[in-house]
Amino acid sequence: MTAATHSPLFPQAPETADAVLEGLDPEQREVATALHGPVCVLAGAGTGKTRAITHRIAYGVRAGILPPSSVLAVTFTNRAAGEMRGRLRQLGAQGVQARTFHSAALRQLQYFWPKAIGGGMPRLIDRKIQLVADAAVACKLRLDRGELRDVTAEIEWSKVTQTVPGDYPYAAAKAGRETPRDPAEIAHVYAAYEDLKRDRAVIDFEDVLLLTVAVLQDRHDIAEQVRAQYQHFVVDEYQDVSPLQQRLLDLWLGDRDSLCVVGDASQTIYSFTGATPDHLLDFRVRHPGATVVKLVRDYRSTPQVVRLANGLLAQASGRAADHRLELVSQRAQGPEPRYTEYTDEPAEAEGAARRIRELIAAGTPAAEIAVLYRTNAQSETYEQALADAGVPYQLRGAERFFDRPEVRKAGVALRGAARFGGNDSLLDDAVDLPSQVRAVLSGEGWTGEPPAGSGAVRERWESLAALVNLAHDLAAAHPRATLGDFVAELDERAGAQHAPTVQGVTLASLHAAKGLEWDVVFLVGVAEGMMPITYARTDEQIEEERRLLYVGVTRAREVLHLSWSLSRSPGGRAGRRPSRFLDGLRPGSTATVGRTGSAAAGGVERGVPGDLRPVPRRAQRTPARCRVCGRSLTDAGEMKLMRCEDCPSDMDEGLYERLREWRHVQAGQSGQPDFCVFTDRTLMAIAETRPDNAAELSRIPGVLSRKLQRYGADVLAICAGREAGGEDAED
Repeated sequence: MTAATHSPLFPQAPETADAVLEGLDPEQREVATALHGPVCVLAGAGTGKTRAITHRIAYGVRAGILPPSSVLAVTFTNRAAGEMRGRLRQLGAQGVQARTFHSAALRQLQYFWPKAIGGGMPRLIDRKIQLVADAAVACKLRLDRGELRDVTAEIEWSKVTQTVPGDYPYAAAKAGRETPRDPAEIAHVYAAYEDLKRDRAVIDFEDVLLLTVAVLQDRHDIAEQVRAQYQHFVVDEYQDVSPLQQRLLDLWLGDRDSLCVVGDASQTIYSFTGATPDHLLDFRVRHPGATVVKLVRDYRSTPQVVRLANGLLAQASGRAADHRLELVSQRAQGPEPRYTEYTDEPAEAEGAARRIRELIAAGTPAAEIAVLYRTNAQSETYEQALADAGVPYQLRGAERFFDRPEVRKAGVALRGAARFGGNDSLLDDAVDLPSQVRAVLSGEGWTGEPPAGSGAVRERWESLAALVNLAHDLAAAHPRATLGDFVAELDERAGAQHAPTVQGVTLASLHAAKGLEWDVVFLVGVAEGMMPITYARTDEQIEEERRLLYVGVTRAREVLHLSWSLSRSPGGRAGRRPSRFLDGLRPGSTATVGRTGSAAAGGVERGVPGDLRPVPRRAQRTPARCRVCGRSLTDAGEMKLMRCEDCPSDMDEGLYERLREWRHVQAGQSGQPDFCVFTDRTLMAIAETRPDNAAELSRIPGVLSRKLQRYGADVLAICAGREAGGEDAED
């Protein structure tokens, strides 16, 4: 059970299809019964979107309309996919595939590789940072640990946005990315990284999507086989889809429209990974006959929390703000959000820890409290403050529950007891499932009372206590459950990464908190320079920071504390001020000038039958294909050459050398490395195609508009056998 789950763990499956619909509000019921044609669900925070789409799938399956094996539900994290599978199982809809985009693509790639490619599939690397480090060394660059992490993130962004190395500097500038090193250096490392992967016969997670796309494009027989298997698609968190994921989804769909997407543009907070809400916002353009359902009934938060969340977005601007949803709380009244100013960060952390200790003493479970911050670097101060206050905590995004050594050992012990418990004297006095689990785990370090203090010993005890609590929950739902049933439940949860609740205050970044909720939330460090973060400069970046704070606010069910400090350390200059996002919302502040447009209300918009005429989809990047054999290209170097590595080349060697000499002169004049003008691959592509005009030259990957304008006349002159820079070089 995660912090986001606030319902019974083991409910009985509904007896009939109609029973699946019981308890849904009118809009959720519209989602659940809209089983044909394209459906778009715009779901505000806390409005029960997962409930709506899982009941939609379950109703379709239980009513015999959707064969379970024909449904593919995709989302973005293993935790979300596991939660979806668990809910579908509880609703009696077994057999439906609920996976992440990468998991679904990897499964298909592994199955079809022998048929599509032949031989063994390359090894998949789960972490690319070491390979990026090797690529940097090959480029004679020294990257510290932080730079290495950031360059790796830039490579991942490039791949999901389908940006080849030569295009990276321009694409990064256009997207307003804050690059950790010179963009040309990153492009060089990116190119070397792709070369190393090919040399070592390995692929990364982004390659899984790229290669699956290539197989489905090249092999129509395989594409049709996949489409015959999966005929109905559901996509959760659709505002986070990247261009590459959308391309894969389009190939899965083919010319069909049995698609249901769910999302909220106001919760778009991952644009740095390539996510874009454009696919969600343009859904009616791509599918003019779609049914659109808007969920605005907020079942999570009190009216006071919802009022603050709505107020944050009321001052927003941009396209996502134009489609904001006005939430309507369905909860009873609660306390007003509390705003606190501190002199420095340690004082802010101590103040939060002191208040948390009071809440726990008054009866609030530690697992129902969270401290959320903008950057992971802020966690250390709060870890120390909570430890000093004797408050247990867990770091969200740290080691996964089922990967912890004590949990693995406990699993082995429980599995052994389930098999041979009759011969185990520990179980002689255990009369029910909880007492059996307590008896087994007592041998692994569990005690009836928690150890004093915090640290590793307390964390191990909390892990074992979570297993004991889970046994009580299972026994309450199924009184006849055995130790074997409990082990089976653990195995299923481990596969889905569906961890039980650990009794400790959650420390998490705002990004890691997405999709979760708590009774009490402390939003800390809500000051200029941190919220919005210093490097957010463009309007789009500022608005994403506002949405990030909105996500943080909407994690709270009842109690919300917002705080900031005037300086970083004790005795420091008190130069900070509260975040501009709170202007006009916190007591005593003046509202900034914001947008005045109205928000969307809940309801249903049905597609008009007359609008079902075909409408051109948004322009998509044409798949790169080899100009010799016609095969789809996914390797960055091959895409640059516009041919397979092993296809014959008709390169003009003399022209290639003249281009290299010209490039060296240009690079010297501008004081940059040669590859920053054009890479070797780009020059090879030019020497192979020998363009006659600017239009032909612009079609070569790596010759972007900026470089075409700067170098195009020279390159065309050299290709025509003239001197670069001559009077007749201008065409």
